[in-house]
Amino acid sequence: MVKGVGIFLIFSLAASSAIALSFDGDWKEQRFSLFSSNDFIQRGDVLEIESEGTVSLLWRPVPSALQKSTQAKWAWSVTQSVVETDLVRKGGDDRNLSLYFVFLPETLVATAESKGILWLLDQPQVKVLLYVWGSALDRGQQIPSPYLPDQGVTVILRPAGTGSFQEDVNLTADYQLAFGSEPGALVGLAVSADSDDTDGLISARIEGLMLLD
Repeated sequence: MVKGVGIFLIFSLAASSAIALSFDGDWKEQRFSLFSSNDFIQRGDVLEIESEGTVSLLWRPVPSALQKSTQAKWAWSVTQSVVETDLVRKGGDDRNLSLYFVFLPETLVATAESKGILWLLDQPQVKVLLYVWGSALDRGQQIPSPYLPDQGVTVILRPAGTGSFQEDVNLTADYQLAFGSEPGALVGLAVSADSDDTDGLISARIEGLMLLD
């Protein structure tokens, strides 16, 4: 019985092709202001985040072997939260955490290989899903990003507040709902915390980030 269970688990993991993405130094911080920077502490499976009236993001390119991923999962927790904000209003849209999944047409993947996140976000062909913990909106609601008009869509997973949760998202289904087409290649990932508009304080962590085909 134990042997059979073990074989089943090995087969299930192989079939799902779940790949963990460690916070191991391949992630780089991108500031939006010279004087505004979150504290990101990379500890392998865990990313610890502190944001005190600041905003910045941590990003990394996606290895070519994972660019066709269709799902993602992770755990996250918040012990200090910003207040509820309107995420459609540019300049008043603080949120505890955002995970960016950045897509490009496959014909542009080679061009993007040596580029940074700001270059990616500036491309007219880019599409971005932003999974967010913040606002007062219901889970699953999609709203346009004020910073990426016609290119970025925010998917609400949790309202503002504290707690610990596991997330399991279907990138393909959410992309189709957001943009009405099939996704291109997943070329970039980013994590941000945003407390600068409300001068708030965020204490959070993300762990066990995985991509699945």
